[in-house]
Amino acid sequence: MERKSDNMREKALALLKEYNESEALIKHGLQVEAIMRYYAKEAGEEKAPEGVEYWGAVGLLHDVDYEKYPQEHCKKAVEILKGAGYDEGFIHAVISHGYGICSDAEPERYMEKVLYTIDELSGLINATALMRPSKSVMDLEVKSVKKKFKDKRFAAGVDRQIILDGCERLHTDIDTVMEKCIMGMRENHDEIGL
Repeated sequence: MERKSDNMREKALALLKEYNESEALIKHGLQVEAIMRYYAKEAGEEKAPEGVEYWGAVGLLHDVDYEKYPQEHCKKAVEILKGAGYDEGFIHAVISHGYGICSDAEPERYMEKVLYTIDELSGLINATALMRPSKSVMDLEVKSVKKKFKDKRFAAGVDRQIILDGCERLHTDIDTVMEKCIMGMRENHDEIGL
């Protein structure tokens, strides 16, 4: 018998792939999913029905509209997710990662604050890992990511201010967030290609 949680992930991944053909965007979704799942487990969400799966699905689908509708990012997602049967809470969580840029939905719940913070950071970690001889997160350390974070020319598209704002929202320091992101990505390093 198929577990409901397996179905939740399969549904989210299928929807992501329906709207995104770019391997880079799909991998980004998988990376954010891995980090979200890590944070969910740490927050004790595995005790909640579908908690970890829910967080993971939010991570997978946070950029669902980005490839086809980059000018309507976070706006088109509402329509896509409603059409796929996702509820208002899920949709708010997804679009809150674009707060202040392409969305008015402010991250309110802990899960939303995590997504807001780690989205840009996952891109920086990915770029840092790819610069290493191993091209992997398995031997990546916080100090390497922090060094690249300080170099504004490296992965220049990564908005460092959003990451810092997110850390403030989470009431935590950037080293801790970087560590958790790396740990989350390590848990799914094969699928995310790092």
